[in-house]
Amino acid sequence: MLAMSQPIIPPMTSPPRSALAEPTATVPRLWVVWISLASIGVWAGFFGPIQVLLAQQAEAINESDKESILALVTGAGAAVSLVFNPLWGAFSDRTILRIGRRVPWVIGGAVTGAGSMLILAPADSVAEMLVGWCLAQASLNAMLAALTATVPDQVPVHERGTVGGWLALAQTVGVIAGSGIAAATGSIAAGYLTTAGLLLVTAIPYCLGSRDIALTREERPPFEAGRFVRSFWVSPRLHPDFAWAWLTRFLVNLGNAIVVLYLLYYLDDAVGLTKDQAESRVFLLTAAYGVITVLTAVGGGIWSDHVGRRKPFVIASGFVIAAALVVLALVPTMTGAWIGAVVLGVGFGIYSSVDFAMISQVLPNAGDRAKDLGVINIANALPQVVAPGIAAVVLGLDLGYATLYGLAAATTVIGSLLVTRIRSVA
Repeated sequence: MLAMSQPIIPPMTSPPRSALAEPTATVPRLWVVWISLASIGVWAGFFGPIQVLLAQQAEAINESDKESILALVTGAGAAVSLVFNPLWGAFSDRTILRIGRRVPWVIGGAVTGAGSMLILAPADSVAEMLVGWCLAQASLNAMLAALTATVPDQVPVHERGTVGGWLALAQTVGVIAGSGIAAATGSIAAGYLTTAGLLLVTAIPYCLGSRDIALTREERPPFEAGRFVRSFWVSPRLHPDFAWAWLTRFLVNLGNAIVVLYLLYYLDDAVGLTKDQAESRVFLLTAAYGVITVLTAVGGGIWSDHVGRRKPFVIASGFVIAAALVVLALVPTMTGAWIGAVVLGVGFGIYSSVDFAMISQVLPNAGDRAKDLGVINIANALPQVVAPGIAAVVLGLDLGYATLYGLAAATTVIGSLLVTRIRSVA
């Protein structure tokens, strides 16, 4: 007697993960390397021009008016950054190409960013500088928005502190690399061309191994112009944790911006160095601060992931940053400056990685991750605009650097303590 044939049951397979789903699978270490490498290229693209090349170019165009030219070009670039980072992020959130919704913006940003460097390389007028740098800011912010959003897209919550630490390290390395390239290439044009090459080379591995997840047409909501514009306002009433996280980042970055932007004048006026001495010490102090930031960012992120908490690290790092500012305020000597730089690096390194992980956990909507992170980016950029105004008032009233840095310390403490208002993150 023949046995009855059994129906063939296909093996069970896991359906592909939705682009809007919360990630749970551990990300490969090589992927972390690729996204960190791409981030190095982005930050080198930002800071090589900002710290060296644009200033040299402004001086070459009109030495007697170089300060005004530099202020005009960098100010216009900052305005472009504030607008385009969340805008490109919103477009990225809605992209439905088969290769994913983030990697197209990384590719486009890298290619257009390199093109903007080619425009800047021969620029010999203010108009050319403006066009080139505004295009660079728009392009690099497309890359930055997409790369940042990739973390909540693909990294599970319990690993975001670690990945955030590596990205903080990449940012510091990128800043140093950009400045080093600009200073070492010997000419303005060579500096821009080398930066363009670095931008493309560092982006390629990530673009080939992005693991990006495509958004389906069904997952993308219908486009309505009014609704799209209104989405850039994230209601504090409806999303209080996001609002508190934004305010925390703004205040801590404001305290840091006051110190960094006025360090040269502090060494000159408060410590009493000559102009040449102050300029050389700024480089050395910034390098020491950068090295310590790199060392503590990854360690702080890993530690936060290990214990599964964010707020205690943000609060503690805020107090460490404030302690560094108090040292600068009360001990206006080179010894005090060295201590302040090291302590500031410890605090800001831990803060950079852990606060990023915390923010990634309070995003209001999985469908708007890149746009919402772009709104958060305003809290990074706006202090660069506000800090000079605060300093001008304090120093204009002849209250001195002790008052200015004491105010920065108080601002940092308040900002770090406000994370206690966030309810959804431990």
